[in-house]
Amino acid sequence: MTMDFDVAIVGYGPTGLVLASALGKAGHSVAVFERWPTLYGLPRLTHIDGETARIIQATGDVDEALREASVAEVYEWRNGAGELLLAVDWSGRSSGYAAHYTMYQPHIEDAIDQRVRGYPNVELNQGTGVVALDQGSDHVRLIVRPWRRDRDEQWSVGAEDRTVTARYVVGADGANSFVRNALGIEQIDLGVDDRWLNLDTECVHPLGPRFQVTRQFCDPEQPNMFMPIGKSRQRFEVGVRTADDLAEMETAEWAWRWLRQRHGLGPESIRLLRQIVYTFSARTAVTWRHGRVLLAGDAAHTMPPYMGQGACSGMRDGITLGWKLDLVLRGLADEALLDTYEAERRPHAEMVQRCSIELGKVANLKDREAAAIRDAAFRRGEVPPLPPFPTITGGVVHRTPSGEPSPLAGTLAPQGIVGSGNGTGRFDDVVGGGFSLISERDVRALLNVEQQALLTALDMSVATFTPGTPDSVEDTEGTYTRYFADTATDTFISRPDFHLYWAGHAQDAPAALDALRAQLCWTGSRTPLAAGVDT
Repeated sequence: MTMDFDVAIVGYGPTGLVLASALGKAGHSVAVFERWPTLYGLPRLTHIDGETARIIQATGDVDEALREASVAEVYEWRNGAGELLLAVDWSGRSSGYAAHYTMYQPHIEDAIDQRVRGYPNVELNQGTGVVALDQGSDHVRLIVRPWRRDRDEQWSVGAEDRTVTARYVVGADGANSFVRNALGIEQIDLGVDDRWLNLDTECVHPLGPRFQVTRQFCDPEQPNMFMPIGKSRQRFEVGVRTADDLAEMETAEWAWRWLRQRHGLGPESIRLLRQIVYTFSARTAVTWRHGRVLLAGDAAHTMPPYMGQGACSGMRDGITLGWKLDLVLRGLADEALLDTYEAERRPHAEMVQRCSIELGKVANLKDREAAAIRDAAFRRGEVPPLPPFPTITGGVVHRTPSGEPSPLAGTLAPQGIVGSGNGTGRFDDVVGGGFSLISERDVRALLNVEQQALLTALDMSVATFTPGTPDSVEDTEGTYTRYFADTATDTFISRPDFHLYWAGHAQDAPAALDALRAQLCWTGSRTPLAAGVDT
């Protein structure tokens, strides 16, 4: 049958933006359906890590996106008296960036949206809601129609209805996902029901060093926090107690009274941008794939914001789905590869989700005696540290003969500044993103014809740091030299989502490529059925 699109994406928040850009760059025909007529235009996401910055680099203009971002060095947890309980170290580097930033979400969304709009193969339908979905053996059919918030008859069949077909559909349409509900996919509810008032502000003048740090106040009287939103905005949040009047808390009078009493701030210092009560949840869809439909972002998993990882997790979903759908649509990989998406992303997201829940219990403890016991435990050093940030352990990672991920497989690949005939800059910009084979040696000379063909089919970037070799680049700042020395390796293969598939020594790279081919469910046919072609 004739297909209108390769992929239809429902939802155009951070997850949908990343996926649309990744698939658009790969040349696939994509339709995006978003019920809101414009991008949100206000900050919800206020923190990203270095990995997420690299995702933005792959899908938009990262320098434009982070033009007003601030590097975040520490995340402080204090009790009601202001005593430091826990200082989460956010310093360091990751993926070619600072490990953590506070930033203004509209700048990120605008930067990726501008990139998406430059792809003629991506059709954006903002102000359009999806009202029906069904799938066959080789397609998914959607019925969409114009959507307005004040339109009572929007769910009635009308002349404005449009039917579209796609090979695959991705539901990136948020916590109340229409796609997930239409498929009847249940959610596992982890019982989080925290309500917080969000006050986003713009600074009239710099507020001083106190407000340049993210601080969570675990006050049993009323939990609260503040954090910078990049360089010129500030967020304040206040926990909602059982006896609080929500309607009153959402008035400007209440906000100014609280800001003045708590922080000595008024209209002479800040302007209110947004004031809204959020209910935090922690839910995970039972399955993230139903035939040709996949879930991503909050449609697949929600988490409370205490680790600042909700949108970051969704953007990881988007970049991962992008390269896997690309290989399947190009006819290089069997669609069984799509099953590895949930195998990789679910454990990762659930680990972050569980840590966020545990931190939320610390932040929301409202019993004074229990809070005093908690504080004493922190003072004595009896509270266990947060676990290491998760890596990829399932799906497409190199494995030892026993089936365990091999050393460094699934961890983040470094990105350094390199120089070549294409100029000097970040590796992904100078050499190329996607799959990469990076070595201190001329590793290409070790590969047979079939392995060379795999590099070509995957559009794999190859870089070596041996002068005079065909793929030679200069390790301008010594990033890769230090990485290889620290890990006792000299070669690695990284995936398009910047996780290592394998790391080791050049002589073992051919076998690693053979293993990669098998794990990609390789068909190598390169004969995909293009959308819009009768079959």
